[in-house]
Amino acid sequence: MPELPEVETIKKELKEKLPGKIISGVEILWAKTVSPAKPFDFKKIITDKKILNLERRAKMLIINLSDKISLLIHLKMTGQLIFVPKTGKIVSGGHPTMDVQTPGRHTRLIFNFRDGETLYFNDMRKFGWVKILDEKLKNHLKTEIGIEPLSSNFTLSTFKKILEKYPNRTVKQILLDQSLIAGIGNIYADESAYLSHILPMRKVKTLKEKEMTNLHKNIMAVLKLSIKKKGTSSRNYLRSTGEKGGFVPHLMVYGRHNETCKKCGAQIKKIKHAGRGTHYCPGCQK
Repeated sequence: MPELPEVETIKKELKEKLPGKIISGVEILWAKTVSPAKPFDFKKIITDKKILNLERRAKMLIINLSDKISLLIHLKMTGQLIFVPKTGKIVSGGHPTMDVQTPGRHTRLIFNFRDGETLYFNDMRKFGWVKILDEKLKNHLKTEIGIEPLSSNFTLSTFKKILEKYPNRTVKQILLDQSLIAGIGNIYADESAYLSHILPMRKVKTLKEKEMTNLHKNIMAVLKLSIKKKGTSSRNYLRSTGEKGGFVPHLMVYGRHNETCKKCGAQIKKIKHAGRGTHYCPGCQK
């Protein structure tokens, strides 16, 4: 599933293409993609609306339209957004292993624009969705999704309060909890813990003051670097230009089990923890 840096990358690159376009029609090939809206209602609400701008919240993309209407998009594990211009290069973001066909057998939703250009939503496993951002969803994004780790509100003091509230949780459980901190998934939880020399399985109550400080700093550092490098291309992400993200060479533990640590030479381990495959270096992390 794309995490914060990958969705931020998709947002930035599609933001160069979509604003100003007017939706002339919508083809819904899999009704559940737009659920709970009915296909007829979904089409009626967004047809003839202009795309104003794009935002990101946690791991989700927001497309703001005219008349105060917004779409909330979650790519989940296998979602793709594919923009097809009248001329020039097709750009796509999301899952890399499917053929970028427009339309293809995994196409679930097609946005047609007045200028003849098109945006496709493909999703092989059908877990992704595109919803009308109603008041209930707005409230969910505001109250049930945690703090953005790259916002000015994500101070060391705020981070410590989060940790102190859940002393018996592990570091990785905290980092993966979207109700506490938004946008961090498996990749950046493992990488942040590694850079902080902390085992992701450690209980929060065992952390020293300096370790909390380092973890706060490294969460932001690894996310910023990944955004700069256009994200991580693991099994399920491709940037919106159709290219792989450039953060892979910077990965220290994630996806490197049985390889040697770049710093100490120990063998990277992988276990299941917090319901996810968890990578760590037994030499560098304590």
